[in-house]
Parts: sequence; C-alpha cells; structure tokens
Amino acid sequence: MRRFSDCLPLIALGVPTLCMSTSVSAAFFEDSSVALTTRNYYLDRDYKGDSPVSAVREWAQGFIFRANSGYTEGPVGLGLDITGMLGVKLDSSPERSGTQLLPLDPQTRRAKNEYSELGVAVKARFSKTHISVGTQLPSLPVITASPARLLPQTFRGASVTSSEIENLTIQAGRMDRVNLRDSTNNQPIALASPNGRFKPGVFSDRFDYLGGEYRVSENFTARYYHAALENIYEQDFIGGIHSIAVGPGRVKTEVRVFDSRDDGRAEAGKVDNLNAGLTLSYQISGHTLGVGYMHQTGDTAFAYLAGGEPVVLSDGTMSADFVNPKERTMLLRYDYNFVAMGIPGLTGMVRYLRGTNIDLPNLGGRNLTESSKDLELAYVVQSGPARDLAFRIRHAFYRNDLSAAATFRDDNETRVNIDYTIRF
Repeated sequence: MRRFSDCLPLIALGVPTLCMSTSVSAAFFEDSSVALTTRNYYLDRDYKGDSPVSAVREWAQGFIFRANSGYTEGPVGLGLDITGMLGVKLDSSPERSGTQLLPLDPQTRRAKNEYSELGVAVKARFSKTHISVGTQLPSLPVITASPARLLPQTFRGASVTSSEIENLTIQAGRMDRVNLRDSTNNQPIALASPNGRFKPGVFSDRFDYLGGEYRVSENFTARYYHAALENIYEQDFIGGIHSIAVGPGRVKTEVRVFDSRDDGRAEAGKVDNLNAGLTLSYQISGHTLGVGYMHQTGDTAFAYLAGGEPVVLSDGTMSADFVNPKERTMLLRYDYNFVAMGIPGLTGMVRYLRGTNIDLPNLGGRNLTESSKDLELAYVVQSGPARDLAFRIRHAFYRNDLSAAATFRDDNETRVNIDYTIRF
C-alpha cells in the first residue's frame, strides 16, 4: 500500500486521487497517451506593388509535447492533460520578421531566439460528460485554437462536453485568456480587426459558448452554437453537413450561417454581420471537385477572435480571410488523392477564391475585389522507420485592389512544413 508521504508530490500537483490503490488508479495510466510532434516551418510572404515592407520571411523549428492521462476509476474519474511547447528560431532578420512564427520585439523588430510555454488542464468524467479546467484547444465554429503557425494558439478556461443523449453532443465553455501563436503569455481576449474593421486595443475577460451537434441520420448532422465576447460581440452559428451517394461517387453539402452583432457596451464599436456560406463537392475515386459561395450582409465585417482565422467558407486560405463588409465570395476547389494511382499518402489541392462587392471606403472605396489562387501538395510516409513523417508545401497568389494601407496586400506566399510525431 502507498504511504501518505509517497503521495505528497502528487497532492502538490493537485492530483490526490492518484494516491488510491493501484487497481483504482490503473486506468489513469493504461488509457494515457504521450506524443511529441516536431514541426519545421518556413514561411515566405513576398509583397507586390505598394507596401511598407517588401517581404516577411522566417524559418523556425517547433516541438509540441502532449501527455494526456486516462481517468481514475469510480463514479467520477479524474485526469490530467499536459501540453508543453518550444519554438526555436532558425532564420530571421529585422528586415523580414513578422510572420507570426516567432515572438517579435515591436521596437527592434527582432524575433526571439526561442520561446516556450507549458499548459495544464485538470479533467473529470461522469458517465458520458467530460469537464476540463485549464489550458484548452477548442475546435468549434465559434472558437478555434488556430494551428496555422509553428505552435498552436491556446485558451485558458473551462469546457464541458456531454453525450448523455444518443446522437447529441453538447459543448459549453468559458474562456478568460488566450495565448497567441507567437506569444508565451496569457492575455485578455480581443476581436480580430484586420483592415481597421473594429476599434483596436479592446479586450475582454470573458468568452462564453454553448451549443452542440445532432446526428439526425447517418448522412446528416445539424449544428448550432451561441457565443459571446462580453461587451464586444455575440454570435449565433447554425450549420449542417449532408453526404449521400450519387452514381459512382458521393455528394457532400455543407451550410454555415453566422449572425454577429455587438454585445453590451459594444466597446469595439458596432458589429452587424450576417455571413452565409454553402459548399457542394463531388468525390469519385481520387477526385473531389467542390464549388462554394459566401454572402455577407450588414454594416460591418464578420466578427471572430483575434489571433486565429474565421471558420467560414474561406477557412484555410493563407493571405486573407475574405470576410470584409458586404463581400461576396466564390470558391472553386479540386482535390486529388494519389492513392487512386497507387501512391498512398500523397495528396494535392488547387483552389480559387474571388471576393467582390467589398465595402471599405477608407481603404479604396466600394465594390472592391480580392482573389487568391492556392496550390498544395502533401505527403505522409506510410510505413517503415519514418512512418507518419509528413511533408506539406503550399503556395498562394493573392491580389486585391485595396489601398496600400490595408492589412491584406498583394503577395505571393509560400509555406513549407515538415512534421513528425513520435508516440510513446
């Protein structure tokens, strides 16, 4: 039997339940997972035309360690999740820093040589309900921890996921701090304001969300979430995903609708936006062809949290977000999985987006346009000693007719990632 003195280190960490008998806490260890991801990231954004800087270009190495325990046995199980992250500069200079791969000194524009952070979350499970308090990495339409740079964005707060009702998953949470992708400290949460959309420098200590997903049938899932950044904005999301076999392939339909408006004291200014997007795709063998359209109404741009990207039809674009006031966006996309040619692990993508009817009088006028042509090639090693080693190269040609003062400016952008995950 364990002595109480043996448990002191665990009690100091806030995990007193581990001091139970080995049989009671066995699941805590047996259901655990430990993984280390190494990420090599090169980002090159070459600006065209009028621009305060000619390019931003940096290269960095990241390490992401995740240790997730199981739960102790009993009616209420307890557990612990630990996330440790380290970023190391490989190449940067003051003349071309600012990719958000590395923290930046605003006075000297020099990137830090390295940065790190440690996140801890205590979790509990009761029946089919899970509660987590501490470092959070949500992935929802109304709040997403952005994975788009060297190290992922994280939030501090509490989240609840419940699947007590068959086919229904309910999610709720409250966040009070965010750790940005190129930062080492938690800070209050802000509204994203590229292109001067909203009042800058306004923060909130409270972001709440509640919603869920219901599997109506084998082929259709309905989604709804409500969220609010206190005294800044609130937002409702409704969506649906439907997939059905048609001929030799499958048709997938997805609808995403966001209704955003200012909340309370409206400290970031007026928020008034309805964003509706529809995508249709047809997959046959290794081919997937998709088309989409996004329509925005209201007096302002789309509202989303600073430090990440909006989870709208343009999700995944590199150089802009395509959610300016009154913007209309068309999407064409083609994906190919080379497994159909006998090369498993190799995939490619070509995408074209064009936004029109942009209303930005302070940045060029009305009925402005923007477009992006995106290319991607990725390969994941399927077997052998290097299994799961992943290579990904992306290139985008982005153009608009906004003024040079805009946040998003004409550029050619290249990103190269090499990721490798070791599971212990």
